[in-house]
Amino acid sequence: MISDPISDMIVRIKNGSDAGKESVVLPYSKLKEAIAVTLEKEGYVKSISKKGKKVSKQLEIVLAYENGAPVIHGVDRVSKLSKRIYVGAKDIQPLRSGFGSIILSTPRGILTEMVARKENVGGEVLFKIW
Repeated sequence: MISDPISDMIVRIKNGSDAGKESVVLPYSKLKEAIAVTLEKEGYVKSISKKGKKVSKQLEIVLAYENGAPVIHGVDRVSKLSKRIYVGAKDIQPLRSGFGSIILSTPRGILTEMVARKENVGGEVLFKIW
């Protein structure tokens, strides 16, 4: 049993891209799909698709590469099950001088730090990706 599905998701994506895999398949959830859509908008993954029905639904994430090298260089889970980290709209700082993204869970959905600052909304910091 997986205790932290978000950590499992981002580590599978990172390990898959490091291993040169074309895609990664994970158990489906609405939260994982929302995170994958956000990563697709930012260019970290190429595409996403749902497979299966009812209980056996899975999410397939096609990984993105640039000149044969993975787009994702690192991930870092910030908010954990044991300690949640929240940040206000005014306290959101860019990651790696804009060369990375912070993924937030906000009242307006899963957003990156740039979009959250524009919409003036804060929330739980899920993870950092660069």
